[in-house]
Amino acid sequence: MPTPHRPPPASRRALRKLGEDIRAARLRRKLPMDIVAQRAATSRPTIARIEKGDPGVSVGILASVLQALNLLENLAEVADPSKDTTAQNILFEELPKRASGPRKRNRNVKVSDDG
Repeated sequence: MPTPHRPPPASRRALRKLGEDIRAARLRRKLPMDIVAQRAATSRPTIARIEKGDPGVSVGILASVLQALNLLENLAEVADPSKDTTAQNILFEELPKRASGPRKRNRNVKVSDDG
């Protein structure tokens, strides 16, 4: 069942590309949709929807299909902080512009003439 929410164009393009890539991976492995569906515990029409980039397919089913194709590890890397260049740039911009050590106190010590 399609989702009532219509994702923005960039999201739809990304889902279409993901679907095309999943289809290509399935074909490179010479696996028919029926076999992938069985391994992913889903149906053949759902595999077809994924390959078309349907945004209504759940992430859980998508993960099952990726696992059936031995590609699940790639999903785990999608939001990896070490690869998040936007966040890294923000953190870099928040760094101080100059490095300074601890401030030294000015200790003017009076020497008494009491002797």
